[in-house]
This record gives sequence, C-alpha cells and structure tokens, in this order.
Amino acid sequence: MVTRLDPNSPFFHEERHIPLGAASSTAITVCGAGALGGNLAETLARMGYARLRVIDRDRVETRNLSTQPYGRGEVGAPKARALANTLYRAVGARVEPVAEELTEENASKLLAGAALVVDALDNRAARAAVSAESARSRLPCFHVGFAPGGMYGSGIWEPGYQVPQDVMGDPCDYPLTRPLAVVLAGLAAAAVTRYLLDESREDFELTWSDLRVSTWSRDGLEELASSKAGHRCC
Repeated sequence: MVTRLDPNSPFFHEERHIPLGAASSTAITVCGAGALGGNLAETLARMGYARLRVIDRDRVETRNLSTQPYGRGEVGAPKARALANTLYRAVGARVEPVAEELTEENASKLLAGAALVVDALDNRAARAAVSAESARSRLPCFHVGFAPGGMYGSGIWEPGYQVPQDVMGDPCDYPLTRPLAVVLAGLAAAAVTRYLLDESREDFELTWSDLRVSTWSRDGLEELASSKAGHRCC
C-alpha cells in the first residue's frame, strides 16, 4: 500500500526518503544546545521528530551567533528556551526546554522519561553524569563531540564510551567550526534514525583534514577502542 504524501507537510522531503513512522514520537533528550547540540536538535526537529527535550545551562552570547542556531535578538536568553521557540516557529516542533546544569545529582531527574539520550555537552563532569545515569537506568545513549582545533569529531554509543579528560582549548576557536558542527550533527541525526528504525548502533568518526568519515556497527561488539583525547563540543 502506497502512503499518500501531504505536499503541504513541512516534512514532505524527509517522508519521501525514509518515513519515520512511530519513531517520530520517540522521546529524545539532547544534552547541550551549543554548536553541536543546538544544530543537532534543529536537524532532528526539521526531520520530523516531535518529542524533543533540550538541556542546557547557558545563555546565548554574541560569540555564539556564528556557530549556533541563534539570532541577535536572542542574546542573553537561555539557549534551551531560545531554541525551543525557534523550532516551534520554524516547523511547529514542541521542544521541552530545560535551562539547568546537568550534574551527577540531578541527572536521574533531568533524563527521566527519555527513550534515547544524545550527549553533546562541553565538559567532562556533565558527560560523566550522563554516561553513569544511562548505564544505571539502561537508557540508550549516544555521545557526540569534537576536539579542540576542529579537526576531529566522533559519535559513540554506550556501552563502550570512555569519558574524555578535560583539555585546554575551545573547539569553537576554529574558522570552520560551523561546517564541522553541521556535518557532525547530520551524522548524529542519521545514527539516531538508524537506531530508532532498526535498533542498529553505528559509531562514527570524522577527520576534517581529509573529510574522511568512518563508521562501524556496534552489533556483537563487547568493547570499543577508546575515543581520541579531547572529545568535546561547545
């Protein structure tokens, strides 16, 4: 049976390619609304995912405007709330904004109700809290980040993720941060979609210097080689 597409749907092109079906109503929590998390949440919303929660403690700063999905009128606003408003205006997405710092103490509360968590945070303590809570609650979790210098990024599923050490430098202090973040957001959105459609867990790494992307399936693997140092995002 051929499903008739609605040409007036904001997701017309996505539905022609891979209809999300029931996956579109999956409760997805994105931790971080910066260069990577903000662009990822926007990508997921524009693909048709209807149940998103975004957690971020920060407010929009002027220096964020070149790499993150915010405008000048949102400077000073909490990132999570600004992003929720933008995506509702764009495609009618209803995003639950959580303008709080995610910590070991509140991770259980902030991640409650999620069917899938994507970690795009910018500090070791918060990443460790997400990793520990996902293991404790057996919650599917995908970690995405890139290294200072902007030359390397990766996405790694639990189990197998190793929390990186904090390193010096800001990965956003790089002329090509925006295109790198957008490419990583696209790869992460594709990995999330594959998982929701057929439960396959595919890790990836991207080397920006030669635009080389490597992916590998997690099926049947008990361990994954540790990620490269400096797995961060901003």
